[in-house]
Order: sequence, then C-alpha cells, then structure tokens
Amino acid sequence: MTDLPFTIDQLRILKAIAVEGSFKRAADSLYISQPAVSLQVQNLEKQLNISLFDRGGKKAKLTESGQLLLRYGGRILTICEETCRALEDLQNLQGGTLIVGASQTTGTYLMPRLIGLFRQRYPQVAVQLQVHSTRRISWSVANGQVDLAVIGGEIPSELKEVLQITSYAEDELALILPKSHPFSQLKDIRKEDLYRLRFIALDTQSSIRKVIDKVLNQHGIDSTRFMIEMELNSIEAIKNAVQSGLGAAFVSVSAIAKELELGILYWAKIENITIKRMLSIIINPNRYRSKAADTFSKEILTLFVNSPQHIKFLNTKD
Repeated sequence: MTDLPFTIDQLRILKAIAVEGSFKRAADSLYISQPAVSLQVQNLEKQLNISLFDRGGKKAKLTESGQLLLRYGGRILTICEETCRALEDLQNLQGGTLIVGASQTTGTYLMPRLIGLFRQRYPQVAVQLQVHSTRRISWSVANGQVDLAVIGGEIPSELKEVLQITSYAEDELALILPKSHPFSQLKDIRKEDLYRLRFIALDTQSSIRKVIDKVLNQHGIDSTRFMIEMELNSIEAIKNAVQSGLGAAFVSVSAIAKELELGILYWAKIENITIKRMLSIIINPNRYRSKAADTFSKEILTLFVNSPQHIKFLNTKD
C-alpha cells in the first residue's frame, strides 16, 4: 500500500486556514505557532507537488487543487471524528460528547430543559448545544457536525431526502399585548382588530414570521396590512418591547411561559383562529449515531413530549 502524502494534522491545518482566512489566525485557533503552520503547508505542497494557496493577496486563498483537497479532507476529518466518538461509546455512556442543534426559539426556551433532563441521568456525557437558523442547523446535521436537532422552521428542500424528519410536537404561536392594552379586557379579538394594532416583528426572513404569515393568510388575514412599528432580531427584545407598551407581537408560547405565569404579558386570543407550527426532530440516518444521541432521542425527547410539564410548557395559558 502506498503511503499517504498527507497527515490528519495537515488536513486540520488546511481546514483551519480556509475557515480563518489567514495562517496566523489558523495557528491561533489550533494553539500552535505560525511558523509551524507554514512549515506544514510547505511540506504538504512538496509531498503533493502542487500549490495549495494563491499567495498574491493578503487573504489566504485556496487554489483549485487546494479546494479539492479541502473538500475530501473535510470528509476524512468527519470520519475520524465519528470513529473517535464510536470508540467513546464503548464506555456505555460513561463519557463522550453529545452535540445537539436547534433553531432559535427551540434552542433558547426548549432545549435547555431537555439537556437538563439528560444531564441528570447521564452526567458523564458532555453536551454541546448549537443554536442557529433552521437552514444552517439542517446542514450541520446533514454534514455530521450535529447528532440531532429540534427545529421549527422549513427544512431546505435539497435536504428533505437526506435527513430523517420526525414530527415532535405542536408549538402554538401567541399574540401578546401589554397588560394595560384595551384589548386585554376582551375575551377574543376579531380579525379586523388586528389591522388596528401596531406590531413589533422579527425580520421578514425569520422562519417564525413566515409561519405566522402563512397561517394568517390561510384564515383570510392579510398580514401585509399590519402596521409594523419596528423589526427586532430577538424574541427577548420583542417581549421587552411589548411589555414596555410599544406594540403587539406574535411569539411562540414556549417563549412566554414565565411572563404569563408572572402576569406581565397578555395572551390575546383571535376568534376562531389557532396558530400552530410543528416542531420536528432531524437526524442523518446515513451518519454514525452515537449511543448518547440515540439515548437522548429515545429517552429524553419521548419522556418530555408525553409529560404534563411539556404540555404546560408549550400550550398553557393563564
């Protein structure tokens, strides 16, 4: 068998340079010296007899050969990581790492509870939580960088045949108002009343906002007629703005459990309309699935979704 012309460390260095954009930042991220990085790249180019970087500009830019090696090298590194995690599994959940992902709202308000339950049972397992957009998390699961994820947005169409998608639970979306708002005295709000409110919303690219607009339109409500007072980029900022009397907003019920319990926000019902979205669990069935990930899915997700606490967490109104 011919000796390989590269090492795992060289592939890690190549990936770090591509990610960081410079030899120095790559060296810092790997906790080695810049001369060591440069020497490894020089040795790699010599062993392969190719140039991996265009050295004319300030930023380290891969050549076509470098991009090809990076693409295959990334797959090799992923397999190496899966191998290490498979070996860790032999310890039968007495160690190892579980990497879970979530979209913004589920990652902020739901996943900490699930991870807490898991850590109570398996304190030796290190848990990492990655919170990003549904699209980014879906790609991380597809690429094997995340074991499994709970998401609430639309999965990229190109990944629907790659990922295993399982319905998890319905998450109701609530119209919230300041407690002092005149509408808080009403049992139900009519559809027409929505056009009189000033709204605080997430940006137009938000998956939650797209779900809300879609459901409202299905019920004959034209969301484009809403008076948008301001757009904010976080649920916490929106809740604080509503609490301060700046407007109304649609948010996940899971995000306002504490505020409803304390009575500092009002959940306004719209007559004959319930706005819900489906939360889903996604995994890549073609990737190695650790015992920790399998246990988290079978024990924690199933346990929580069937518990009274879960029903209260997602669907309770004071």
